[in-house]
Amino acid sequence: MFCVIYRSPQRDQTYLYVEKKDDFSRVPEALLKGFGKPQLAMVLSLDKRERLANADIEKVKQGLREQGYYLQIPPPVESLLNVHLEQGKEV
Repeated sequence: MFCVIYRSPQRDQTYLYVEKKDDFSRVPEALLKGFGKPQLAMVLSLDKRERLANADIEKVKQGLREQGYYLQIPPPVESLLNVHLEQGKEV
């Protein structure tokens, strides 16, 4: 299974995985509108890989099979203040 990965010009660390280059026919219009004009990042074979750097490979494969795309968004930013406060409670 191959996938083509595009980065969003509007949203930092946001990537869209599709099955074929420049084929966004199965991606909802609203998602594409918020994503911006997709910028090609890479083409990748998922067959012999066990993992990806920042996405669960099984979720990527499932999204591609079932929806025709997978959207990778960055994890939420952790509040250092909240971390500090939580550590203070443990002492």
